[in-house]
Amino acid sequence: MVHENNEDTDIEVETTNEETGFEETELAEEEEQGKDKIKKLKTKIAQLEDDKKQLQDDLQRAKAEFLNVRKRLEEERTRDRVRARMQHVEEMLPLCDSFQMAMNDKAAWEKADEAWRKGVEGIHMQLMGILSAYGVKAVDPTGEHFDPNRHEAIGTEKVDDTKLQDTVVSVVQRGYEMTQDGKTELIRPARVTTGTLDD
Repeated sequence: MVHENNEDTDIEVETTNEETGFEETELAEEEEQGKDKIKKLKTKIAQLEDDKKQLQDDLQRAKAEFLNVRKRLEEERTRDRVRARMQHVEEMLPLCDSFQMAMNDKAAWEKADEAWRKGVEGIHMQLMGILSAYGVKAVDPTGEHFDPNRHEAIGTEKVDDTKLQDTVVSVVQRGYEMTQDGKTELIRPARVTTGTLDD
C-alpha cells in the first residue's frame, strides 16, 4: 500500500499482488501473440520471396522461349525466301535451255538475220543477268570426273584413252547452282554422257 500526502488531499493507492500478477500475465500473452504474429509474417515473407523467385524464373524461361521462337521464325522466313527464289529460278531454266539449244545449232544460228541474232543474244544476256543477281550460274562439267551427286548420266560414249573413262565427255543439258550467304546449292544437275572404253 502506498500513501501519498499532499497538502490539500490525502490519496491512498493500493497495489495488490493479484493485480501485478494479472498485468504480467496479460503482458506475457501479448508478447506471445506478438511473437506468433512475427513468426507468421516471417513465414509469409519467405513464401513471398519464393513466389517472387518462381515468377522471375518463369519470366526468364518465357523470355528465352520467346527469343527462340522469334529466331526460328526468322530462320523459317529466310528458308521460305530461298525456296521461293529457287522455285522462281527453276521455272526460268527451261527458257535458258531453249536459248542454249538455239545458239548451239551453229548452222541454223548463222543463217538467221544478224539483227535478229543480236536481239536474241541481248534477251539472253538479260536473262543471265537476272540469274546472276540471284547468285545462279550455269555448270558445264565437261572433262570432269563423273559425280552422281552433281551430274545425271543419260548415256555413254566410246573413248580410246583410259583417262577419259567415267569422265564427262559431253553436256546435253547444263546444270545450275545457286550461291547464297556463302553456301552453294545445286539447283539442277547437268545431264551428261560419260566416257567408256571399247570392250
